[in-house]
Amino acid sequence: MAALAASPPFDALGAAAIEKLAAASRIVEYPPGTVILDAFRATPDEVAVVLAGAVQLWVDAERAHDPEDPDSLLGPGEVFGLDATLTGKAIGPLAVAAGTVRALQLPAGSVDAALAGLERPTVELPRHHPAEPDVPAAGLRAEDLLVTRPLVVSATVSVAEVAAAMGQRDYAAVDRGDGVLGIVTDRSLRERVLAAGLSPDTPVLRAASGDIGWVNADASAAEALILLLDSGADHVLVRGRDGGLAGAINPRDFIGSSVTAGLTLHERFLRAGSVGELQALARRMPELLGHLLDGGLSSARVLSLYSALVDAVVRRMLTLVLAAHPELNPDAFSWLSLGSNGRRESTLSSDVDCAVVFHDDLPQSEIDRYRNAFVEVVRHLAEAGLTGDGHGATAAHQLFARSRTSWEAGARAWLDDPTTDNAAMMTSLLLDARPLSGERGETLPGVAELFAELRRHTGTMRLLLEESLAKRAKVSRLRRRFGGPTRSFDLKRHALLPMVNLARWAALIVGSDALPTTERLRAASGTSVLPQRRAEILIEVFEVLQAIRLRHQLAQVAAGDPASDLLDLDAVSPIDHSIITRAVREISAVQTRMANLSRYEDPEDWGRPDPEGR
Repeated sequence: MAALAASPPFDALGAAAIEKLAAASRIVEYPPGTVILDAFRATPDEVAVVLAGAVQLWVDAERAHDPEDPDSLLGPGEVFGLDATLTGKAIGPLAVAAGTVRALQLPAGSVDAALAGLERPTVELPRHHPAEPDVPAAGLRAEDLLVTRPLVVSATVSVAEVAAAMGQRDYAAVDRGDGVLGIVTDRSLRERVLAAGLSPDTPVLRAASGDIGWVNADASAAEALILLLDSGADHVLVRGRDGGLAGAINPRDFIGSSVTAGLTLHERFLRAGSVGELQALARRMPELLGHLLDGGLSSARVLSLYSALVDAVVRRMLTLVLAAHPELNPDAFSWLSLGSNGRRESTLSSDVDCAVVFHDDLPQSEIDRYRNAFVEVVRHLAEAGLTGDGHGATAAHQLFARSRTSWEAGARAWLDDPTTDNAAMMTSLLLDARPLSGERGETLPGVAELFAELRRHTGTMRLLLEESLAKRAKVSRLRRRFGGPTRSFDLKRHALLPMVNLARWAALIVGSDALPTTERLRAASGTSVLPQRRAEILIEVFEVLQAIRLRHQLAQVAAGDPASDLLDLDAVSPIDHSIITRAVREISAVQTRMANLSRYEDPEDWGRPDPEGR
């Protein structure tokens, strides 16, 4: 009983439950080399606790189970077989006795019954919003927001004819004839025709807005809202189930939906008249995230919406600060979001990494004046709860405030000699860069263009891979530290960041310019570096870990503590503990595969299709 009571997750059980579980258990001794568990072949019917000896563990069914190279080595007090038991799937691991092993074997049914009583704590947040509507956010679809049937007109029809045909509609779709649709609205008719003094006989194409975003009819309402906020457009088009245009959604269509709170807060950001007002509004974002999560919106959607809101705060803060410096031209630079916000994966603990690209004709003395203003921007954002990078990756730092030519020259230098000038770090930051404001002509060229020749620099590719694998997923960090004062686990450092790094590198291999980690994994799926099965597992792992991270940080903020990525393993539910353990092992297995592949294959072959299609 003592060993069981000291082994997580069973250490969270009461004395009566421990006694009952111990009574159902049996102690087994295994000779060296014995396969104790092979949960790749079948779902285990027992969960094991190591009492004495060491157990070799492999979490990758496709990897050769070399006794000299296990994924991890378990000692007394550690548990295996729990993750497969809880999920009911044959997902591994393979456990082999490294020497003579004594283990406590617990029936899976008894484990399920014992752990069923351990519920995940709920997050209670103060409420300042109206009650949830009858339809949860997760159930409201884009097609549910459509009010009128679409009006589609030819690009050659006159603006006068279109204005008459629109009637009560607030838009018309313009068929350009090349498979692309534009949107014309009352506002675009006024601004592009009447204000320009054009004739009513002008073809409507002159008044149409292009590059309108699309969502599928069965997409969530939150996805449509995120696209609206992110693009700044008046409408988003909805693709019907037959592939044609089903209609368009504008911000007013969200009135009464469960994501209206996000839209309302976003609009208030844009109207904030002072830095203090904007800071007060920004501090309400954690409350909003809890509101949306409790309303049924998935963690991935909540975090995407949060990234869009952070963008809005940064844009407005730039406007307010520069308004106090009339000598500075806001069109002289482009602001780039870097890091997690560049990838649209911000959480409450994320730094606001950023950089700027200046006009080439701006002298350094002028750039330094802008940097002084950016110090104010970064400080005000930190006071609003959006902290800057502690290592200086902000637009206030000279290294991140450069002319376009300087950025391009730096990129070429990093490719030529990746061992100097923090080349790997700077390259990684640029690969995550996303323009947030400024004139389109002054942004950096696309990542694919900037690093077009990177794959031909084999030495650089190898060094980038080494940098990507430098931060390894740490299974050992999850083990109980007997005699230690704490049992903490850094979810970002030892799980999420290793996955972000390998996804960025894998996307680079296949030439993808995707930014979100899950999209990068999908882009590289089915290649030799990332077989399809591995990619699918990592995508699921990333989304689950982000969900655990969000719940954890919301609980911290609700308790009055700053959001962090450190988990107290004594406070983590047994199911979450098992999920995290399994996730870290999966990430570690992919890292090991990539490291091994780099030793035996040329970089030119890294992006080839996986021959077994797994």
